[in-house]
Amino acid sequence: MLTKFRFVTIGAVAGVIALGAISLGSATADSPIIIGLITKDVTNPFFTKMKEGANAKAKELGAELRAFAGKSAADNQGQVDAVENLIAAGAKGILLTPSDTRAMVAPVKAARDKGVLVIALDTALDPIEAADATFGTDNFQAGLLIGQWAKATLGDKAEDAHVTFIDENINQATVDVARDQGFMTGFGIDTKDPTKIGDETDPRISGHGLGNGQAESSRTAMENLLQKDPAINVVYTINEPSAAGAYEAIKAAGMADGHILIVSVDGGCPGVKNVAAGVIGATSMQFPLLMAAEGVEAVVEFAKSGKKPEPSPGLKFFNTGVKLITDKPVAGVESTDTTEGLKLCWG
Repeated sequence: MLTKFRFVTIGAVAGVIALGAISLGSATADSPIIIGLITKDVTNPFFTKMKEGANAKAKELGAELRAFAGKSAADNQGQVDAVENLIAAGAKGILLTPSDTRAMVAPVKAARDKGVLVIALDTALDPIEAADATFGTDNFQAGLLIGQWAKATLGDKAEDAHVTFIDENINQATVDVARDQGFMTGFGIDTKDPTKIGDETDPRISGHGLGNGQAESSRTAMENLLQKDPAINVVYTINEPSAAGAYEAIKAAGMADGHILIVSVDGGCPGVKNVAAGVIGATSMQFPLLMAAEGVEAVVEFAKSGKKPEPSPGLKFFNTGVKLITDKPVAGVESTDTTEGLKLCWG
């Protein structure tokens, strides 16, 4: 069976909607199962690897993957348009990394009401039950590990640390909140409301910046944070591109002497190399290829049998795992070194 792969930016959605409507009218019983993949953007290597995993599994199973991405991590309307396109095209399932975890609930309900299986990848909807299933990293655990590592690495100095955060964007997506709050918990900071970023009162927090998950905007955010507090010695970042951008700001300020700890989440090969080089102290590795591949498998199974995927025991989502990667292990926090990390990394 011929398998097609399409990847379009949201700007092309209007034209694709029309094409989808035409092809839907001529669909036959032998037509391949259409599966949609909607990611936050096209530049983050995490989403590139997710697309790769979904495409490979779709080819293997004889399905047709149609992939879309927002113009940025904050492009909610673009994702809404993509959902509508996929409904019109007769998709059996949609794999989604939502930009705005609350605003996407209504469009997802519209898809589910049409019999489309919707699986959130990496980033859960709010509430998580708004999707049929969620496949992803335990993002709170990912944050917890790097928080525990940073606290243990600093030792007694953790009590008067100057900690800053480079989060994703103003939407406060569930993945952003979970990692941020996990880090705080691991470091010993009272999170106050664990569903919200920015309401903490711990005097060790220097501030929160928004990097949109990208290196350039994260560099700008870090520059602003350093101007506010030149004594920063711990930097949490939502992902490794943000960590790379933060480091560039630190280096430009003449502060790349190793006294500022940077921790992150992703596990991409560039990030693991940055851990080996000492740019990032530790990162929590996740597995986007696995998320997407298993998401495609779940949609194909649903199309054939009507069976929906189930969460991991004791959780509300299917956990695809996380590993702490560092070359400076600490007692009480399980980790893997960068030699092994480079065998496991993606991107």
